[in-house]
Amino acid sequence: MNKFIWTDLDNQAVTAARALAMDSVQKVGNGHPGTAMSLAPMAYLLFQKWINHDPADPKWHGRDRFVLSNGHSSITLYIQLFLSGYGLELEDLQSFRTWESKTPGHPEFGHTDGVEATTGPLGTGLATAVGMAMDARYVRNLLDPKAVKGQSVFDHKIWVIAGDGCLQEGVTSEASSLAGHQNLSDLVVLYDDNHISIEGDTAVSFTEDVLARYESYDWNVSHVEMLPTGEIDVVALDLAIANAVAQSEKPSLIRVRNVIGWPAPNLKNTGKIHGSALGEAEVAATKEILGLESSEAFQISAELLSHTRQVAVRGSESHANWSKQFSDWAANNSDSAKLFERLAARELPANWHEVLPKFEPGTSVATRKASGDTINAMAKVLPELWGGSADLGDSNLTTIEHGGSFLPAGSEMTGAAEGGRIIHYGIREFAMACAMNGMALGGLTRPFAGTFLVFSDFMRGAVRLSALMDLPATYVWTHDSIGLGEDGPTHQPVEHLWALRAIPNLNVIRPADANETATAWRIVMESNEPSGLCLSRQNLPVIDSPTTSDASLVSRGAYIISESSGSPEVILLATGSEVAIALSAQQTLESSGVSTRVVSAPCLEWFDAQDASYRESVLPSNVLARVSVSVWNILGHQQVLKNFTLSLELLLKQLLLQPKKFLTNLEVN
Repeated sequence: MNKFIWTDLDNQAVTAARALAMDSVQKVGNGHPGTAMSLAPMAYLLFQKWINHDPADPKWHGRDRFVLSNGHSSITLYIQLFLSGYGLELEDLQSFRTWESKTPGHPEFGHTDGVEATTGPLGTGLATAVGMAMDARYVRNLLDPKAVKGQSVFDHKIWVIAGDGCLQEGVTSEASSLAGHQNLSDLVVLYDDNHISIEGDTAVSFTEDVLARYESYDWNVSHVEMLPTGEIDVVALDLAIANAVAQSEKPSLIRVRNVIGWPAPNLKNTGKIHGSALGEAEVAATKEILGLESSEAFQISAELLSHTRQVAVRGSESHANWSKQFSDWAANNSDSAKLFERLAARELPANWHEVLPKFEPGTSVATRKASGDTINAMAKVLPELWGGSADLGDSNLTTIEHGGSFLPAGSEMTGAAEGGRIIHYGIREFAMACAMNGMALGGLTRPFAGTFLVFSDFMRGAVRLSALMDLPATYVWTHDSIGLGEDGPTHQPVEHLWALRAIPNLNVIRPADANETATAWRIVMESNEPSGLCLSRQNLPVIDSPTTSDASLVSRGAYIISESSGSPEVILLATGSEVAIALSAQQTLESSGVSTRVVSAPCLEWFDAQDASYRESVLPSNVLARVSVSVWNILGHQQVLKNFTLSLELLLKQLLLQPKKFLTNLEVN
């Protein structure tokens, strides 16, 4: 990739990129042109010279990864994808920020070729990139552990452009601290230091010494001052990148000073150019300064486009060289090559689930304990499974026994291993979830991460991104609801279950007992979908029913765990710790002559995905008496029950003590 030599055609390409940024935003009437205008030389230098990529194969495993953390400047990325030949064309830039276009307002993973991660919520992109770097190291140690660092087919760089807003967000502090601790030297962050945000000069809120902060995180830091004109100094930036790449001990942060919106005569270096179209007059005036025809929009010559797309030729050569290296590696490492093939296909070994633990009915086991046992059983046959906790491993029971602690080479900690399977995130819940997204984006491993359910609040933004990107990230949330006990209301997440269920495309699973927990883990691993397991601290009875170990039933989301003696007159619906209560209530009701069905509903998202006939078979519409047993905030129960919800207290008082009167009143109402 370093065959690239900057010429006057490249100056013209940068000029064209600035104009395309103005034109794209001006046409739609909204967007963020200023950052894209000033970042044009930085982004162009990265894509043309430094990022190892092949536009013909955006998913090539040997590629570098690029993350635009300040995703509001998405047009910056789209223009480089257009210039590089990723399949975006002028009409895609012309449809910027419009419905169903390939160029939405923020980059979306899986929607546009060349977009490595969904970004927009500031800071999460950089934090996700930290996870990408962690994943790269884990994969190299899993598949090619004897290779010298930097010489494995699985080594690659992770590049990030981040802005002032990203570095103000707390998640970047969490993630960057972790990255420095882990010595993630394949991570290079270019900090766009333009001193402007929506409210104007960032000095109104942000005056710290960023480089000193990152140096204290144990990063390699440098600074590139802007040219007297206000432009990025490309020569100095190129040298700074070369120095960052040359060192192999630390992640790198390069602070790059420039003027936002350069060279717009009236709006550059102002908050107005951050998030608004320039206006026709300012666009025309800026194009005159750039030496372009002021009345023409979306102009780029065939010669210039042919020049910029030579990067695809260089990428193809790099890809071919990598493929030869990969073939040599595969020939000498047949077992690892077979493992790579399985991981890349997102497949699991045949009959892998036979290792899952079985729990004896009549005993009592906390579902967090059952989850821990299941994780360790799966780890024996699934080397792609790795994860950790936000300093709660002993409580979440997320530690893979004898897995080794994921720590950099040279660490003196007991059990340290570059390719360790146990990640010690420290108390950094938000960064942990972002990092797990980055790992899942790597496409080969299956990461999980644990904390108390109440702290899902701290990581919600990243959980939502897991769902948006449809990533196989698994959250282990323990100590659910009031079962936490003596720690009091600050640690009792009574509202969190429904808050998480409100996130589209997230499977929220609350298993009834130990066996249903193991079965849920099996379904999660086989589904490749974003999921969260909500688990009990307290022991729960192991239910005497084969249904809890039946993946074909549990995967339905809700199923009949105990049928009524006759046609059901009432249905008791419960999840987690309340299923045992519902089963006990069933005995009381049946002895009183009330035919009662009990339904375990570990995952409403799975249940909603079933066809109407199955849902009707579990919750027949002619049975009006449906009672949800819950220790949670009742938000949302109306939708699920299609009738009404009684609290646990009312259930015990009305249904158990006066069942016939309860049913009579229900029929009247």
